[in-house]
Amino acid sequence: MKKIIALSTVAFLSTSVYANSDMQAQIDALTKKIQKLEKKQNKNTKKISNVNKLAAKDNIKFDIDFRTAYDNLQYETTNGNKYSNDALYSNRLWLGMGYAPTNTMLFKGQLSFNKAFGASYNQRAKGGYDQFDWVINENLTDDTLKVREAYWLWTPTVAGFPTTLSVGRRPATNGYLINLRDDDKAKSPLGHIINMEFDGASASVKLDKYVSGMYFKLCLGRGLTNAKARFDQSGLDYTKDGGSSLDNMDMIGAIFKPYDNGQYSLMTNYYRAFNVIGNDLSVVGTPAAPVMTTYGEMDGAAISAKIDGIGNEINDFLDSTILFASFAWSQTRPDGTQRMLGSADNEAGTSYWIGAQMPNLTGGRFGLEYNNGSKYWRPFTYGEDTMIGSKMAVRGSAYEAYWTQPIIDDVFSMQIRYTYLNYDYTGSNAFFGDGGTPYKIDSATAKAYDSVEKAQDIRVYFRYRY
Repeated sequence: MKKIIALSTVAFLSTSVYANSDMQAQIDALTKKIQKLEKKQNKNTKKISNVNKLAAKDNIKFDIDFRTAYDNLQYETTNGNKYSNDALYSNRLWLGMGYAPTNTMLFKGQLSFNKAFGASYNQRAKGGYDQFDWVINENLTDDTLKVREAYWLWTPTVAGFPTTLSVGRRPATNGYLINLRDDDKAKSPLGHIINMEFDGASASVKLDKYVSGMYFKLCLGRGLTNAKARFDQSGLDYTKDGGSSLDNMDMIGAIFKPYDNGQYSLMTNYYRAFNVIGNDLSVVGTPAAPVMTTYGEMDGAAISAKIDGIGNEINDFLDSTILFASFAWSQTRPDGTQRMLGSADNEAGTSYWIGAQMPNLTGGRFGLEYNNGSKYWRPFTYGEDTMIGSKMAVRGSAYEAYWTQPIIDDVFSMQIRYTYLNYDYTGSNAFFGDGGTPYKIDSATAKAYDSVEKAQDIRVYFRYRY
């Protein structure tokens, strides 16, 4: 009996060995096939990835921002006269584009038109500065596409620090803090002192390895170029015109953000503008009078603080509330006996600006803002998106309330906005010569010019973005 059991055991073990050996061979063969398939898949994945990269680099990405707006405009002058437009309708199109051939090189551009319903520039305007280069895309002109932005941006890492270098028609409108009411991402300068288009260059370095959010940016811009026209009778095409009353107008500025942790942030900005322009009212209208002339230099600076979320998870309302405050300064530096803002002396002006933006029950945002400017306050905010003139340039008080409401996700939205300006001095929206002279709003001179004392704008818009 023991012998039979032993023989049976040997037979079973032999069969198991042969069976296991055959199964192992099949497993090994299957493993090799799987490994071959994995190698082939990895090769295909790399090929597809390379194709996708090439496709991404060989195509410009476009985006669309189209806004239809209704504005109700009301003005009251120092003599009690009232002027209005009860129904100004306008369309604004921004057609953006971007192209990134490498991970460190980027092109960005934006084409634009901004026009009133049923009106072109030539049909509507008589003189004025609607087509001045600083504001060509912010004013109502015609339906021709104009270049609003066009620049390349290089982002190398130098000595362990992320840096940027950019040249072209740089984004210089809808800057820090003014972007909140405009429902846009903040662009380069502080909206308190600069909000206008210009051509130039910038270079920045991130320093957030030392302090959260810290960076420094140097900006250069040219607002006017002195050059003769092509085929000028002198034959000296594009050389400097010594007979012109205007010289090259340049600006140098620095932006420094000392801190930003996502909730608390602080931003500073300084600039100096050279050969700023203006009108000499004593000779305007005479046969030999230049329309504009160069007056001197202009300094400006601002410091702005923002709190994005009050406290630490107290409730949803406070978490989504934004508070901000900003203080700015400007100073004239006249050339020789020139009179900047009507004065041959260096004149300083100041402005302060506070605001809040809060969520509401409809899923939108509600905002309140107030700013006040002194007698000689003068920023470069000619391109601000306000039909009645720049509220940030006000020598007096400006009040604003708005409600921005998403309708279809982040694609389609609407806004209702009310802006009220109460001037203490004239010249808030003029250039840097006599036109910017600050006369007390109740003075005889202000009344002689029938100057604007109060202005208001009620705006409703619908906006599509993709």
